[in-house]
Amino acid sequence: MTAVRRALPLLLATLILGAAVGRADAAGYRYWSFWERDGQGWTYATQGPSTARPADGDVQGFRFAVSEDSADATRPRGTADFRSICAGTPAAPGRKRVALVIDFGTAADASSGEHPPAPRTACARVAGDATTAEALASVAKPLRYDTNALLCAISGYPQRGCGEQVAAGKPAPKAPGGGDGGPSVGLYAGAGAVVLLGGAALWQARRRRDA
Repeated sequence: MTAVRRALPLLLATLILGAAVGRADAAGYRYWSFWERDGQGWTYATQGPSTARPADGDVQGFRFAVSEDSADATRPRGTADFRSICAGTPAAPGRKRVALVIDFGTAADASSGEHPPAPRTACARVAGDATTAEALASVAKPLRYDTNALLCAISGYPQRGCGEQVAAGKPAPKAPGGGDGGPSVGLYAGAGAVVLLGGAALWQARRRRDA
């Protein structure tokens, strides 16, 4: 059993390393997500705001937050009712009205030195064939895009960055599908290595004893 005792520090180190690897892999991305109002709930948009063409009376939303992908993206908060948002904007011939919910997120999602404005709504009255991006630009300038046409900032927020990966020190986003993801792969790998090394040490100890 001496060999087992000698192996214990190595086994413990392996477990800790495996757990650390799992934590290091936990990262998300900080970006503006785009949503469409479907009945009483939000649905993640299937196309970008530069190609989506909402109809008169539609409600669309934007939320700035940290998330891993569309499956765990955070929905916009606040009022999302066309009548209340566009009550002061009358209809006009050849124009359409699009209700927009713009949620700048929370301080926890902001990058260092940034302070998110309060969520707000706006009613965009635009040409009948206008895209969501054009509707947004009419009420929430300045907008900022990257070279791949990814929406980086609304009303100048955030001032810098665009879809950057969040440091591993932040809490891990939920796994796709909304679950908590369970123990990390790294932790399982570390535990598996402990079992294998422990078994090898026991085998070696018995071999020496029986010799």
